[in-house]
Amino acid sequence: MLLKLRKNAQITLPAQIRKSAHLEEGDLLDCEVREGHIVLTPKKLINKSDAWFWSKQWQKAEAEAQKNIQTGDLQEFDTVDDLLKHLKGE
Repeated sequence: MLLKLRKNAQITLPAQIRKSAHLEEGDLLDCEVREGHIVLTPKKLINKSDAWFWSKQWQKAEAEAQKNIQTGDLQEFDTVDDLLKHLKGE
């Protein structure tokens, strides 16, 4: 699909591309040149106070927890004290 570079270096992404990429008006796109190609990547902004949740370490732990839930690898505790004892290895 060809796009035309217009006045002020503007381009219009065709509706088919916007729909396929689930883009809406106001969405942010990261733009970079890779090996002579222009690459646009949709991005979302998050509040700085929420950044911890999206860290690689936290997301890895989330994926592990989800896997444990799906496989039933869970442990239940009768009291908070029992949970804390387990976490402390007692």
